[in-house]
Amino acid sequence: MWPVGICIAALFVVSITHWVYRWKNPECNGTLPPGSMGWPLLGETLEFFASNRTWDTPPFIKKRIERYGSIFRTSLVGLRVIVSTDSEFNYMVFQQEGQSLEIWYPESLTKIFGTRNLGSLHGNLHKFLKNMILTIVSPESLKKMFSDIECVATKNMKGWACKETVEMKTAVADMIFELMGKKLISYDQEKSSENLRENFGAFIQGLITFPLDIPGTAFHKCLQGRKRVMKILENMLKERRAKPNMVKTDFFDYVIEELKQDDTILTEEVALDLMFALLFANFKTTSQAITVAIKLLSDNPRALKELTEEHEKIQRNRENPESGLTWPEYKSMTFTFQVINESLRLANIVPGVFRRALRDIKFKDYTIPSGWVVMVCPPAVHLDPVNYKDPLNFDPWRWEGMDFKGASKTFMAFGGGLRFCVGADFARVQMAVFLHFLVTKYRWQLVKGGETERTPGLQFPNGFHVNFFEKDKQKDPTFSRGTAVMSLGNPWNSLSQVSAEKKEGDDDTQEHVRGKTGEA
Repeated sequence: MWPVGICIAALFVVSITHWVYRWKNPECNGTLPPGSMGWPLLGETLEFFASNRTWDTPPFIKKRIERYGSIFRTSLVGLRVIVSTDSEFNYMVFQQEGQSLEIWYPESLTKIFGTRNLGSLHGNLHKFLKNMILTIVSPESLKKMFSDIECVATKNMKGWACKETVEMKTAVADMIFELMGKKLISYDQEKSSENLRENFGAFIQGLITFPLDIPGTAFHKCLQGRKRVMKILENMLKERRAKPNMVKTDFFDYVIEELKQDDTILTEEVALDLMFALLFANFKTTSQAITVAIKLLSDNPRALKELTEEHEKIQRNRENPESGLTWPEYKSMTFTFQVINESLRLANIVPGVFRRALRDIKFKDYTIPSGWVVMVCPPAVHLDPVNYKDPLNFDPWRWEGMDFKGASKTFMAFGGGLRFCVGADFARVQMAVFLHFLVTKYRWQLVKGGETERTPGLQFPNGFHVNFFEKDKQKDPTFSRGTAVMSLGNPWNSLSQVSAEKKEGDDDTQEHVRGKTGEA
């Protein structure tokens, strides 16, 4: 008996040893990028999801760039992954979709966004849905939407000024959700019995966390939030199909009109996943971008001053000072677009973009095997000193004379290639209109919070609480007329308040003021 038992044990040990060896040394018809596969199955997942409070390239990525270079291999949640921080390779990845690579999401994100979400679709259906979305985000549609965006922005800001303190992260998210709820599904929280916004809040808490679907975890709460939102949208769709509007008032009307067609390729499942994705994309990304812009402007009086001057000039040049923003005025906001691009570059709202290799891919001396996942890492590109001088500095002037709209090898805030975000212009319009009313009519002062954390998505763990003031009202003796904002401290050292420090120089040098009131 003993020899048989020993043989079985030995065979087990050999099998496990061989499996571990194959895990750490994957097969490849060429040379794999360097790296480590971490622990079997778990890989390096825990380190990837570890929180950090730096605005720099995530430590997980930065440490491996220093050790292996701009392209390396790893394993995340049991998947074999090639991480790229190389601008040339990233550009190739975006351009090769449908040829050597395809769009891909981890199973956890597919569960959250739905198996038929826009990001997972290919070919004619993907093209069809993008064209549908253009009905609400085309330039002509955006021109007509200015008054709606203005109305929501001014209404919310007036309400903020009436409160003792405002948590900007939540307040801005509420404002964006109010606008998008009306434009997409005519949702009015004050009149609805369902709190759709609250469910999205629960959903977002677990969006980029460890994908453990166990009661009590953030990911489980995220999935439950999705179920509740989808149920509400499903009920809305049934009601609207039973009693359709005679005149199109929102995007839901276009969806319902299309579902009536006999030859349509649209299904209810795809339509509901699409509505869910559109609500999320604007609520999460645009609101976060605006919040980050406010924080960065708060820490840079020079940028805030120039932004304010640009918008005050727009006001002065109007025949009627009380008239609303126009499309030509929007297109003239040169410095505003620079601020928006710089805010998006530093915010790095999307920590990674995923593709899957359809065949072996050769790049320089490396081979990416078929079936492996490729993760493009925008933060590493946006914060690379080779691409941007002093990359951690908030420097809107670096964008002077540069293109503000499209993607490039070194700027991918809205993705790239066939998957370039169809709502990019809409997001810019929302940010520009908001900033116009913010700097011309209001001031704000930090109360508490403002620190950031990445897990790996950007968070404000302690909120971002401010006092909000109308410029023409003296509500606080510490503010004199013309004072715009209380500086919140250096965003890359925001865990402590430090003494005032001012630095002046040429166009490449910024002015930093910590802990003092800034003048605009």
